Amino acid sequence: MEHGGFVYIVTNRPNGTLYLGVTANLARRTWEHREGTIDGFTKRHGLKRLVRFGRHEDIRAALQREKTMKHWPRAWKVRTIRALNPDWRDLIEEIV
Repeated sequence: MEHGGFVYIVTNRPNGTLYLGVTANLARRTWEHREGTIDGFTKRHGLKRLVRFGRHEDIRAALQREKTMKHWPRAWKVRTIRALNPDWRDLIEEIV
């Protein structure tokens, strides 16, 4: 049986640089972004604010959704953030 997963978007500020990722443990992954424990794009750009996430019952579904969303234009990603989080607030409190 596969475990569920999350597709998420982190940023450095409203309308800033976006990173779209997938994880089975959103709380841990968000902590890793905040602490800069993993070298890469998010650490280089200071992406620490969780602004959007979606839960999927199956990690494979989450991986497919991430792949699909990565091909969509930035404007679409910004619209999805604004639809549920118009103030671009940090959603960390919703997952801990």
